[in-house]
Amino acid sequence: MCLAVPAQVKSCDGNNAVVDLHGNRVRVSTVLVPEVKEGDWVLVHAGFAIQQLSAEDLKETWAVLDDLEKKGGGL
Repeated sequence: MCLAVPAQVKSCDGNNAVVDLHGNRVRVSTVLVPEVKEGDWVLVHAGFAIQQLSAEDLKETWAVLDDLEKKGGGL
């Protein structure tokens, strides 16, 4: 199963950004979401930020991930 996970943008440099994924800093491409800036939340999949998340989207995404974890799906 493929899963995109939420991450917060910590810095941007052209078409790349460093994001925080649960305390891990990861470099990702922002070519698909060029408008993102430091502090924004994005969905990350396979090294790409694929979608910017609003506060409501982020809340819903965390709720789904928490539910999966509670059901033993693990992350």
